[in-house]
Amino acid sequence: MKKLFKIIGFILAAVVVIAAAGVLYVRFALPNVDPAPALAFDKTDVLVARGKYLANHVTVCIDCHSERDWSRFSGPVVPHTEGKGGERFSHEMGFPGTFYARNITSDPETGIGSWTDGEIYRAITTGVNKEGEPFFPVMPYPSYGKMTDTDIRSIIAYIRTLAPIKNPVPDSKADFPMNLILRTMPVHSTPTKETALNDVLAKGKYLATIGACADCHTPKEKGANIEGMDFAGGMEFAMPIGTLRSANISPDKSTGIGNWTEEDFVKRFKDTATPEALAKKVAPGDFNTIMPWSMYGGMEESDLRAIYKYLMSLEPIKHPIEKFTPAEKTVARK
Repeated sequence: MKKLFKIIGFILAAVVVIAAAGVLYVRFALPNVDPAPALAFDKTDVLVARGKYLANHVTVCIDCHSERDWSRFSGPVVPHTEGKGGERFSHEMGFPGTFYARNITSDPETGIGSWTDGEIYRAITTGVNKEGEPFFPVMPYPSYGKMTDTDIRSIIAYIRTLAPIKNPVPDSKADFPMNLILRTMPVHSTPTKETALNDVLAKGKYLATIGACADCHTPKEKGANIEGMDFAGGMEFAMPIGTLRSANISPDKSTGIGNWTEEDFVKRFKDTATPEALAKKVAPGDFNTIMPWSMYGGMEESDLRAIYKYLMSLEPIKHPIEKFTPAEKTVARK
């Protein structure tokens, strides 16, 4: 019997040692990404203009990294707060921790003024900061890592033009075990070759990817996309007024956008960027949406048409969505 207990003790000790070694490996050897590249490129007016367009209307970096006016429909960005950071993503919204969008202005103390272009490039495309620590993928770096090299550089060129704003942002903090899982997420980027964007479907897929459309328009289970449900909608967003769910944007005719014409699609976006739409006020407690329509509405028509054609090429998924559940009903269900 003593011999049996001794064997069990050895086994338990071995398990503890292996587990500890695994934790130490994850904690100190990961994320396993390349060093920040040494970049040197001219930040031409053309690059800055392209970066401004992408960051404000396609990848919408400025959306999360600025202050939004929730008294107006879709929370447009408050002027002169571009890049200041501070938006909070917390347990109340279903996140495994508390995460903050950082200050990406050129302020050297609270922003990224001390970062090199290569460190910004690595952050956007692989999800690690200046010190090599991982970001929570509320910033969709797996999608951003598929941008063309020119587009990534364009966004960097534009970010460098943002006026410095001194705005200290708290450190993000992930719950256990997400704090360890996070370290396994960053991966090497796989930039798209510009020659691969020569046809409209490829361009539409590219824009939908770097715009991270599927990230919000795919239902989740335990934080991961449900396989086979891309673009079928249903991802939940907890808001003070209730629970909002993303729309089904697959080409299903009964529950998605299969009956939308190309003109319907373009008009839906463009109508949100008119002066009247941007001025629309939302009373406290009334329905609002986190979808930054006012930003996406500034997308070029040719880009919107390409995205439409790509979405229409996908497999239709029948998935009815309850768009919104008011807070009182959400509480009642619990």
